[in-house]
Amino acid sequence: MPIAVGQPAPDFVLKDQNQKEVKLTDYKGKKNVVLVFYPLDWSPVCTNEHACFVSDLKKFEQLDAQVLGVSVDSVWSHKAFAEKTGITYPLLADFHPRGAMADKYGLYLADKGITGRAIAIVNKAGNVAWFKQYDIPQVPDLAEVAQALTGVKSATA
Repeated sequence: MPIAVGQPAPDFVLKDQNQKEVKLTDYKGKKNVVLVFYPLDWSPVCTNEHACFVSDLKKFEQLDAQVLGVSVDSVWSHKAFAEKTGITYPLLADFHPRGAMADKYGLYLADKGITGRAIAIVNKAGNVAWFKQYDIPQVPDLAEVAQALTGVKSATA
């Protein structure tokens, strides 16, 4: 069962593509967080999704948000994927134990061994303020996410 809006977002500590540990609590009280759960690096839909985030990153930064990508890929895969696609925000490796962080959010697809596609906005208070799941082959509408983030930003300002 996926996490619900209003619930405290489960904390995590994962390494990004640069081997840096990233904790959700690092952003508490400082920034809203856009958690981008996606199945795998290198797939066409995931590549397109991240290309959209790369193009719109300034908009998300202006909305006082930190984008964090999350999949079951390794740090090394994330590093190569980020370098190839121009991703500068953290891509978190939910690699071992596989999918443990996504599972806390109800998004690990154990039968497939991948993370489901979803976006969660965690507000500065550390609660899930917006959440939407997508079909695996669907690229999320980032205008919708930015609009939701605008609502979260004004509600916490």
